Amino acid sequence: MKKIILFFSFIFLLQNSFSQNFTRPNDWKKYRQEIIVQVGVSQFLGDLGGLNSTGTDYSPADIEFAATKPSLSFAYRYKLAKNFNIHSSLNYLLVAGDDKLTAEKFRNNRNLNFKSNIFELAARAELSVFYSNAGHRYGIKNTAASRHKSKSNELIGFIGLGVFYFNPKGKDPNTGSYVKLYPLHTEGQGLPGGPKQYKRISISIPMGVAWRMSVTKLLNVGVEFNYRKTFTDYIDDVSTTYYFDRAAQADAYGPQSLALSDPSLGDIPGASLPNGDGTGAQRGDKENDSFMSMQIKVGYFLSPKRKKTRLRSKF
Repeated sequence: MKKIILFFSFIFLLQNSFSQNFTRPNDWKKYRQEIIVQVGVSQFLGDLGGLNSTGTDYSPADIEFAATKPSLSFAYRYKLAKNFNIHSSLNYLLVAGDDKLTAEKFRNNRNLNFKSNIFELAARAELSVFYSNAGHRYGIKNTAASRHKSKSNELIGFIGLGVFYFNPKGKDPNTGSYVKLYPLHTEGQGLPGGPKQYKRISISIPMGVAWRMSVTKLLNVGVEFNYRKTFTDYIDDVSTTYYFDRAAQADAYGPQSLALSDPSLGDIPGASLPNGDGTGAQRGDKENDSFMSMQIKVGYFLSPKRKKTRLRSKF
């Protein structure tokens, strides 16, 4: 959090050192509203999959690129001041994880997998820094300056708040088809001694950086990295321990619940069996999941309304 505060403080201190490419002081007010389309890839950081060592899960060092999935966003930005924007977006991400992708022996033996659609509605505040290459102020024809079109590059830092829905699915080891995991209570949710059932709607804190370059006065292109901190550990349907009473779990939720709860390979004998004190064996870590996206963006400013000029008589 200290690093985030320092980052935005740095942007705030620099924003007065650069100016947007507006030929008049208040020209930016003509281009307040912008609609944006973004497309790119998404990644998940949680209990499942990851790279081939311990102690790296939940960090960018654990990203498994083979689990990269698509993402899509539609956004609206409103410029409150020259260097301050309010941004709202509707985002779709597909996230996934699979223990088969890691050579780390405990996770690989666990053999769990998931995929989930995420639908997120988010709003954020943005601070921006501009670097401009201005063309000729008066647009005089047949001059070298007129042939040099004005360009502006914008670096944006942002943080916000979002709400998202997820619904994890896992591959049934018996049929090979994906089934919804929430109704199966794979960690014994709702049973005596088990955890409460989780909610599939949670809060996210999007934060990141973006860069964009003007193509015309109304059109711009860029790229954005958006990391989301969340307040749920169940995006992948994995959080704490295997339920200690397998018979009770099967009676309550059926044999498919057991199959999706523990498809382990058996390479580490007893890894998923109850501990000596009767408690369930470790299935996941008690740390909230996160997800992120990297997207290419295209933005279009809504054309400003032109006021009718009134001719004044000299007399």
